[in-house]
Amino acid sequence: MSLSQRLSEYEKLMRLDKPIGILLLMWPTLWALWVAGAGRPALGVVAIFVVGTVLMRSAGCVINDYADKDFDGHVERTRNRPLAARRISPKEALWLAAGLAVLSFVLILPLNGLTIAMSVPALFLAGSYPFTKRFFAIPQAYLGIAFGFGIPMAFAAFQNDIPLEAWMMLLANVFWAVAYDTEYAMVDRPDDLKIGIKTSAITFGRFEVAAVMACYAATLLILGWVGLTTGGGAIFLAGLAVAAGIIAYHYTLIRERDRPKCFKAFLHNNWVGAAIFAGWALDYWMR
Repeated sequence: MSLSQRLSEYEKLMRLDKPIGILLLMWPTLWALWVAGAGRPALGVVAIFVVGTVLMRSAGCVINDYADKDFDGHVERTRNRPLAARRISPKEALWLAAGLAVLSFVLILPLNGLTIAMSVPALFLAGSYPFTKRFFAIPQAYLGIAFGFGIPMAFAAFQNDIPLEAWMMLLANVFWAVAYDTEYAMVDRPDDLKIGIKTSAITFGRFEVAAVMACYAATLLILGWVGLTTGGGAIFLAGLAVAAGIIAYHYTLIRERDRPKCFKAFLHNNWVGAAIFAGWALDYWMR
């Protein structure tokens, strides 16, 4: 395999060719950066978190594919991934994940001690999530904690403290992750049932659509509380209203359990996160 071919396989392994995962990790981190920084976060800190998000998401994807290397070949959507197709060796994947994790750690060294300390559980969550699909009935909740851990880290970076609002935002992200990743799991449900992987789509059964919408509602309610508690006004609420409208559209996509439409709804969550951030950022800017 030539160097360019190997780099192409690394790109696929890190999912850099499919940035939706980075975006779903990025939006909650940006929400927290703007709230913790009172609407004017230092750009240098924002840059550290943005780059760190890309690196840690990439490392998480590599570990996920390593954990699922014996399963992905049996799933239609994932059978051609580099590890499943044996184009990249497991040992090579582990070295890549380790390198990405080290770069992420070096990146946050200019920040305060609390933020650096928080990077340890963040790394553990990112590395252990892929294995929870063997044991937890709703591993998507664990994913929500892993994907949202940039929230308390953002507050630690700007306030050297982690207030209640940070933990409530993390809880909101757990509900959001359960919602969008259940839509994702609805796509793979037939294959997951065959190979014995646990997902929320299987656990919720015929109530999965209702569960998705309930989780979306909890997300908006908790974020609404956080926003109003931190001084959010009409523009912030307008952002939540736009997000609610997008979520209503998702219901029309998933209610028939059509697999391509469920995947479209999952991808569309980028706009939910963007609408919430835009409302929050504009609200701070107008104060």
